[in-house]
Amino acid sequence: MVAKLQPDSAASVATPLTHPRHKALVLGSGFGGLAAAVRLLAQGFDVEVLEALDQPGGRARVFVEHDGHGAYRFDAGPTVITAPFMFEELFELLGEKLSDHVQMVPVTPFYNIRFDDGSWFRYTGDAAQMEAEVRRIAPDDVEGYRAFVTKSEAIFNVGFTRLAHKPFTHLSDMLRIVPDMMRLESYRTVYGLASRYVQHEKLRQVLSFHPLLVGGNPFDTTSIYTLILFLERHWGVHFPMGGTGALVDGLVSLIRRHGGKVQLNAAARRIDVADGKVTGVTLQDGSHRACDLVISNVDSATTYNKLIDAKHRKVWTDRRVANKRYSMGLFVWYFGTDRTYPDVAHHSILLGPRYKELLQDIFDHHTLAEDFSMYLHRPTATDPSLAPPGCDGFYVLSPVPHLQAGVDWAARAESYRQRLADELERSGVLPHLKQHLTVSRVLTPQHFQDELNSFRGAAFGMAPVLRQSAYFRPHNKSEDIEGLYLVGAGTHPGAGLPGVLSSARALDTFDLPGACRREAPAR
Repeated sequence: MVAKLQPDSAASVATPLTHPRHKALVLGSGFGGLAAAVRLLAQGFDVEVLEALDQPGGRARVFVEHDGHGAYRFDAGPTVITAPFMFEELFELLGEKLSDHVQMVPVTPFYNIRFDDGSWFRYTGDAAQMEAEVRRIAPDDVEGYRAFVTKSEAIFNVGFTRLAHKPFTHLSDMLRIVPDMMRLESYRTVYGLASRYVQHEKLRQVLSFHPLLVGGNPFDTTSIYTLILFLERHWGVHFPMGGTGALVDGLVSLIRRHGGKVQLNAAARRIDVADGKVTGVTLQDGSHRACDLVISNVDSATTYNKLIDAKHRKVWTDRRVANKRYSMGLFVWYFGTDRTYPDVAHHSILLGPRYKELLQDIFDHHTLAEDFSMYLHRPTATDPSLAPPGCDGFYVLSPVPHLQAGVDWAARAESYRQRLADELERSGVLPHLKQHLTVSRVLTPQHFQDELNSFRGAAFGMAPVLRQSAYFRPHNKSEDIEGLYLVGAGTHPGAGLPGVLSSARALDTFDLPGACRREAPAR
């Protein structure tokens, strides 16, 4: 039995106010910031979102490239929607329906996984089909696979349904869940837990790659992240027509329709603090915005060590921020072709010749290896309008070390891109790719640091290891500054769209000054 996630009574629709509203500033218009803005509007706040870039979305912004065939539209970041009800809830809080603004469609297979020997695993949400795939590769592992799915469900019912949106403000919050964590073996790693249930190495990889989607190494990420397997099976994998950017546009329009503001080209220079309490935000142009609350969707490490003067921080000092472990970096290549590749699925995972050793190079040795693994996104498999007629749009995401590796990406980016293209051709995944390329651009860890304020260019903030999870992660309610709240991948519960949206949902559990609430309709 799956425990259904219900809105708290505090998660509410705004009641009309007759007194002056409290002012809330949201720094960053990624999904965490936009979700926070919606929830604060529903609680009666005067909300303004300040975005440093010239378009909303943060890591979910959109690139548009043109050639002689027309326009290619690329989602810069998130592409896998696994809990669409969390977006539906945001619209419901303001009395609207997501389906009136954004069309969500299911994607199957969830992923096609290619091993280095050329064999494939078709990963779907259908239990019978998945067991057939397991049986085809390793008949002796079918029973173990079933038991692993049962374990994933048990972890999901605690880790996602009960805890994802609950802030860990006090150590006692953490101590209360220790028995559940021990029972669910959260002290094991994702790969370690998978290895308890299946013996075939290919299946261990299939059942353990998910942490890479949220910035974690399967060999040291807490096994609580195995809940992703059941989360996908329970709600499916979806894609918004028009791309993930259509969700960004939908949320921005929702915020503006209900009186909120979204200001672009408004980079924060400093969060202003007096007597331990937020007083406002100073922008890079020197202007000041007074407010009662600040909700930072900026990377948590950057929030503390770049936006708040050290004299105001006793918990998240520069030293503590620097000593944390951070997720990997990402090399992302966006490209279009003047032909289509109809045999390529919407989502593909292309594994290289090494699994554990490659991840050690990335996460532990901080070395840019000669081999690589890739996530290949072909959104035109679902929505052909994202590329000109007869063309395809793609992006390839390859995990690489963050900037502590010392890689000079200005010098190395093009050769690395060429290696990815060579492998996509050689493997037969995208035959004759180079002769059909039309448009191309790349993002490197340097871009993540310089353009997206990601500390050390780590694409997902602090790594999701056990000692950096829950209470040990930067809190949703700042330990240092009254009136400062954090949302996004760098705070609890962590990266991935469900985690980011849950971080905003945690705001509903706090007694925010000036909030005016009434109970939301039951789901």
